[in-house]
Amino acid sequence: MKVLVIGSGGREHALVWKLIQSPKVDKIFCAPGNTGIAEIAECLDIKADDIDALLNFAKYEGIDLTVVGPEAPLTAGIVDTFVKAERRIFGPDKSGARLEGSKVFAKDFMRKYGLPTAEYKTFASCLHAEEYIRLKGAPVVIKADGLAAGKGVFVCENADEAIDSLRLIMREKAFGDAGSRVLIEQCLKGEEASFMILTDSKTVIPLATSQDHKTIFDGDKGPNTGGMGAYSPATVITKSLHSKIMKAVVAPMMKGLKREGINYRGVIYAGLMICEGKPYVLEFNCRFGDPEAQPILMRLESDLFDMLKATAEGKLKDVQVSWKDDTAVCVVISSKGYPGTYEKGKEIIGLDEFKGKRTTMIFHSGTSLNKGKLVTSGGRVLGVTSLGKDIQTARKNAYKAIEKIHFEGMHYRKDIADKAIKKTVTSNE
Repeated sequence: MKVLVIGSGGREHALVWKLIQSPKVDKIFCAPGNTGIAEIAECLDIKADDIDALLNFAKYEGIDLTVVGPEAPLTAGIVDTFVKAERRIFGPDKSGARLEGSKVFAKDFMRKYGLPTAEYKTFASCLHAEEYIRLKGAPVVIKADGLAAGKGVFVCENADEAIDSLRLIMREKAFGDAGSRVLIEQCLKGEEASFMILTDSKTVIPLATSQDHKTIFDGDKGPNTGGMGAYSPATVITKSLHSKIMKAVVAPMMKGLKREGINYRGVIYAGLMICEGKPYVLEFNCRFGDPEAQPILMRLESDLFDMLKATAEGKLKDVQVSWKDDTAVCVVISSKGYPGTYEKGKEIIGLDEFKGKRTTMIFHSGTSLNKGKLVTSGGRVLGVTSLGKDIQTARKNAYKAIEKIHFEGMHYRKDIADKAIKKTVTSNE
């Protein structure tokens, strides 16, 4: 079987790495891919949002399954185009991808179908939004309506911060048209978790749980990023809470999709806030999380190709999914200045000794080759992902691996999975 993976980040590297392990997969292409992916698959000079070129390649090469990694081509309707051309593709169509493409649509959907979420108001006028903030006060959460690469969310502790965020989004157009509308939400206090499911609209299979670390600095300080690290499973999601999430979030969500006439085939990622043992939905994503995909796929025992193909074909009921008992921890290494302006072209050293290892994987996000040397080319550069018998061991393995890697200005959080370790220690006392 031939597989085409669309995207160029650490998530796509993890997908390619896991897919190539399937005995049913003969060849993998990735568009556009990255330097790490190029070591195990054939990378194509086609942009992830060039839907016509991607379809033409899939037809010409006889691709058996296309797997869409990032959200942008999904919200642009790549699945609709491929399905119309009778090409098998994994991911939701344009109507389903609106769950991520528009935060306003997603929040209205949650309200309509009774999903637990924070109170909110929508504004298309910066002036009216500012007036609301002055009346409402803070803390509040400000969100750009459209896609903003994980950076369009601002947790504001006071009214001045909130108004500055509004002006950045709506007047300065920091995220372009994504900021034409904003959501102003109640600020929920608790612990975040990532809960992903596979669904073909009829069957739901929950994936391993995980917890992301969104802000750039330790202690959850600084601006939001695309994600600075993650671990799986998420200790905050106990068996009883898992059951609550399936009943209070997943069940009404699936019922709502059916009533809206959305035939959703792909991943649904619910970003949750756990408040006093209850789950509240912060947002939906229509694809695998990044970096959450890295630790989750490291723990997956089942054949990923079988899972994705069955989802695309509406035959998910025939699939059984199993997981390693190990814990996995992913620490993202970023360029100096990220998520703001950052430099590129810094030589990366120390990766050679990780080749061929199975307990630690270095997933590339923003790398390229320059005169034969591996250099930085993005904000998030590498995802160092390690397995361990428990959270302490996995974390130790990941940070020990990072000690062997270097490039000028490299930055990473030192507290990935600390919350989970503290919980483990407390529960054992």
